[in-house]
Amino acid sequence: MAYPNRLPRSTPAAQGLSPQAIIGFLDAIRDRQLELHSFMLLQRGEVVAEGSWAPYQPEYPHMLFSLSKSFTSTAIGFAVTEGLLSLNDPVIRFFPDDVPQTVSDHLKAMQIRHLLMMGTGHAADVTGSLHKEDNWVRAFLQQPVEYAPGTHFAYNSAATYMLAAILDKVAGQSLLDFLKPRLFEPLGLSEGTWETCPRGIATGGWGLNITIEDIAKFGQFYLQRGEWEGKQLLPASWIDEATSFQIDNDDGRANDWTQGYGYQFWLCRHGAYRGDGAFGQFCLVLPKQEAVLAITSGVGDMQAVLDVVWSELLPALSSDDVKLDPAAEAKLTERLAVLQIHPSQGAPSSPEALKLEGRVFRLEPNELKLDSIALRFSENNAEVVFSDEHHGDQAVELGHGEWRSSRLQNDDIKQGVNQRVEGSFAWGDDGALNIRLIFVETPFTFSLACRLEGDTLVVRVSTNVGWENGRVLTIQGQAAALA
Repeated sequence: MAYPNRLPRSTPAAQGLSPQAIIGFLDAIRDRQLELHSFMLLQRGEVVAEGSWAPYQPEYPHMLFSLSKSFTSTAIGFAVTEGLLSLNDPVIRFFPDDVPQTVSDHLKAMQIRHLLMMGTGHAADVTGSLHKEDNWVRAFLQQPVEYAPGTHFAYNSAATYMLAAILDKVAGQSLLDFLKPRLFEPLGLSEGTWETCPRGIATGGWGLNITIEDIAKFGQFYLQRGEWEGKQLLPASWIDEATSFQIDNDDGRANDWTQGYGYQFWLCRHGAYRGDGAFGQFCLVLPKQEAVLAITSGVGDMQAVLDVVWSELLPALSSDDVKLDPAAEAKLTERLAVLQIHPSQGAPSSPEALKLEGRVFRLEPNELKLDSIALRFSENNAEVVFSDEHHGDQAVELGHGEWRSSRLQNDDIKQGVNQRVEGSFAWGDDGALNIRLIFVETPFTFSLACRLEGDTLVVRVSTNVGWENGRVLTIQGQAAALA
C-alpha cells in the first residue's frame, strides 16, 4: 500500500545524526523488553529512521487511545480561528436541554478552555460516569464540580468528549468530517476512523485510528507551527498556546507527566511536548532539535520509553559533531530490516494434539463471552475456532515459527470491527498448547495456554498490556463432540 504524499526520506548522516544513536535506541528498547510496534523519527522535516516490528506493518492503522485528544484540540483550534466558538464560551451554553435542574456556580463557570486544559474543576476523571446512559453530555453535566474551573488539574477524557460534542453542535458535522478538509487532506493523512458514543458523536478523548506516518506528519505540522507546504493552515499563535503551560500538574514526581499541561498536550522535560495514548502511543515534538518522534507500542511503562529517548536519541539530535560512518549506516539498515516480535516458541507437535484434534469444547460462562473453542492441526500449522452468539464461528490460522494472518471480531477491543489478527502456536515442555494472537491494529497481544485435564480444556488467557496488569483469566470447557 502506497502512502499519499509521503514525507521525504533521508539518512541519519544527511541530517547530521549518528546512526549509532539510533542503534543504541533499538538496543535499549530490546534490553528493557519494551514492546514497540512502529516508530518514525524525523529531523528537519525528513524521515531519518523508521521501522516496524513484524508482524506490525507501517500501513496498518493503530489505536491511538488518548493521543486522539491532541487531534480534538486541533479541531477546536480550527473552530476558534473560524469564529465558530470562543475559548471563553461557557460549556452549559451549548447544551441547555441537558443541564441539571440546579446548576452550581462552578459548572456555570466552566469554559471551553477549561475542558482543553483538563481544569474542569472535577476532583477526578468522570469518564466512567458517561457509560451509564446513552446521553454522555447529560451524564457529564450531572457530575459534581468540586473546584473552581482552571484551579485544579484532573486528567479527564470526558472533558475531551465534551469538546467533540460542542464541535459537533457548532459545526453541524462530526469531528472527523470537520478535520478532513482542514487537516487530513492538506497533510495527506490516511482516511482514519473514530469511535463514537451511542448518539454518534466522536468520543474525542480516544478512539482515533491512523498510521504511524500520519502521527509523524501531525507532529511535523505542530513543529512547523501550523504551516504545511507553504500554507498557514492554523495560526502559529494557536499552536504556541496549545503547546505551552496552561495548568500545573506537578504531583511531586520528577517525570514527564508533571511538567505542566497545555491544550490536550503534555509538556515534557528537555523543552519538548507530546500527545500520547495508553500503552505507548506517542507523538513527541522536540522544537530545539527540529525533530519529531512517532511511536506506536504495547507497553505498560510509558515513562520507560521516554527515558530511552532522552538517554539514547536526545544527545545525538542535539549534537552537530557527526562523522560519516558507512559501517554504522549499513548496520542500522540491517537492524531495521529484521525488527520483529517473535512467534510462539516451542515444539511444532505433541502427542497431546491427538486429544484435541477436531474436538469442540463448550465453555463455562466467561468474561470473553466465548461459547466454545475447537482446535485443528496440520503440519506446522494449526487453527483455532472461536464461537459466540454474536459472531458465530470465527477461525484463526496459527503458524509455527511464523505468523499467520486472519480476521477476527473481538468486541472487548473494538465493537463491530473485523480486525487483523496474526496467530502463532507452539507446544511447551509441560504439554500445554501455547497460542499467541496479535491484534496488529491495536497494542494488544492475547496469550492462551491450553491444557487438557481429562475431558476438560483449561485455557489461561493473558495479555501483554491491559487495564489490570498481570491478570490471568482462566476459562474451562467440556468436550462436546467431534467437529
